[in-house]
Amino acid sequence: MSSDTAAKKRFTPEELARLPEFHHPRVGPDGERIAFYYDGTGRNELYVQEIETGDRRQISDGEVPRAARWPIAWDADGDRVFFHLDDAGDEQNDIWALDLDGDAEPVIETPGQATLQDVADDGRLLYGSDEGEQLNLYLFDPATGDAEQLTHNDEPVRAGSFAPDGDRIAYATNETEAMENRDAYVMDLGGGEARRLDVGETGSQTVAVDWHPEGDRLLVRDDAEDFTNAGVYDLDDDSVRWLSDGSVEESPQAFGPDGETAYALRSERAGRAPIVYDLADGDPAALDLADGVASLAGGDHFLADGRPVFTQTTPESRSSLLAYDDGATETLIEADYGDIDPDAFVDAEYVTYESADGMEIGALLYDARDRPAGSEDELTPGVVKVHGGPHGQSMQSFDLYAQFLVSQGYSVLLPNYRGSVGRGREFQQAILDDWGGAEQEDVAAGGRWLGDRSFVDEDRLAVFGGSYGGYSAYCQLTMHPEIWKTGVAWIGITDLELLYEESMPHFKATLEQQLGDPEENADLWEDRSPISHVDEMTAPVFVVHGVNDPRCPISQARVFRDALQDRGWEEGPEGDFEYEELEAEGHGSSDVEQKVRAFGLIGEYLERRL
Repeated sequence: MSSDTAAKKRFTPEELARLPEFHHPRVGPDGERIAFYYDGTGRNELYVQEIETGDRRQISDGEVPRAARWPIAWDADGDRVFFHLDDAGDEQNDIWALDLDGDAEPVIETPGQATLQDVADDGRLLYGSDEGEQLNLYLFDPATGDAEQLTHNDEPVRAGSFAPDGDRIAYATNETEAMENRDAYVMDLGGGEARRLDVGETGSQTVAVDWHPEGDRLLVRDDAEDFTNAGVYDLDDDSVRWLSDGSVEESPQAFGPDGETAYALRSERAGRAPIVYDLADGDPAALDLADGVASLAGGDHFLADGRPVFTQTTPESRSSLLAYDDGATETLIEADYGDIDPDAFVDAEYVTYESADGMEIGALLYDARDRPAGSEDELTPGVVKVHGGPHGQSMQSFDLYAQFLVSQGYSVLLPNYRGSVGRGREFQQAILDDWGGAEQEDVAAGGRWLGDRSFVDEDRLAVFGGSYGGYSAYCQLTMHPEIWKTGVAWIGITDLELLYEESMPHFKATLEQQLGDPEENADLWEDRSPISHVDEMTAPVFVVHGVNDPRCPISQARVFRDALQDRGWEEGPEGDFEYEELEAEGHGSSDVEQKVRAFGLIGEYLERRL
């Protein structure tokens, strides 16, 4: 590679952080326009784009949140777009509406968190709220301004959707003693009667994903046979016809607009590809899209001419929005690379390694020698970047932080430890009652595996993650200290009992599902809290946390900082650890300025410590 070419391909962290991104594309009810968040101005704003002409216009001017965490939705007439508004990332959302002329007004204001689930054809809104001390479903009628609580469950109620006739809803919740269980229900809004769909088994995860246009069937997913399967449930005779053959993970997405097909996403080797089933013969057909990760756009999913709309991305190419028709695609929103040469980005290799107990763990490897101006002869420092969740997954999609780290000369490994989705129920639920246990052995094994690469300096390894990934960073430094030169814990968990005390009701339920009752399992909760092992740390840590975080409150960072100081560690760039609180930020952010700040903080810290 010539020096001129290498120079052309290099980019600064700030250039990367400022690349415009779109979020939550939603097809309008007439199929002739899409709405989406976009930060091309440097701030997250709401846009509407006409399909036929491609004309795009910004309809918000600072009214929407800076961070695009929550999805948007069209109203029934296509005249307004609903969005979630909170206070600087605290996720105590109200639901607002913005009309196409840019006028915004609150629609649903509640104490706590409100999340819009669905919009009926007559304009009624189905939303979830924890105002009653648990996440339940509510019905809002904009004509009267009245809200009615529909479910009164002790466990969180999610995935609400209206039937085509608007007289019924489907939702998912758990009414068994098996905390990991989830069942699908249909409720008649006239009488409030709910019935459980006869799908799956106790302990499996069943969700009704979409209503058939005729309202007599539901597209459902369930993992009773280990892999998640797609099926069609007949409400008349309570039978289910499975479309998936059970050989691979398939997540159903939507019926086709004519009701004759069903779309699903097939997951393999950290990739995700769309398939469409012909309901007449049950045969699947793969869509001709590039390898990587595809997702069906939200809203009505399909344009007026019947074409489905997908986001598409790969490890080295940013997201674009495509309309698909029999192998041909039309780009509705192009990936924006600014002044950066797209060839500057590094592809990921799917790899596997063995954990301590012989379990095979899949991961994505970014080799820093492949970056612009990289050398095959040099040893690179390594970073293990741990995803959140824990039921998340590092995928073959464009990862902004991985590309940032590679650009700075770090080889990066993204492990899908046990607990990750995409490999079936057994693998996903292996983490239950074992946080901080075998899955942290998986992460530690990933660090050792990365250090064993001939091009990586095993004496310069760091662990980095946010949310559950931040918890993992704390766990690695306190429970597996021999591997790491340093770590970055972003919005992480340090004290599980304190987390439970301060959590929102539906987060308390999640913690109980994962770790059991905090009183009955008190020893486990204490043992798997990194703060219990702070005296075993030997490597410095960079603690970064948003002050307004409601999922992992700022107290998680503060008590760990205090514990480090109590053992005599000094804070500061020349000290034993470093600490940063992010004002006006919650549980992470897509805001451009926050990304610029994050890249600066992480880059400078790793440069000092590695």
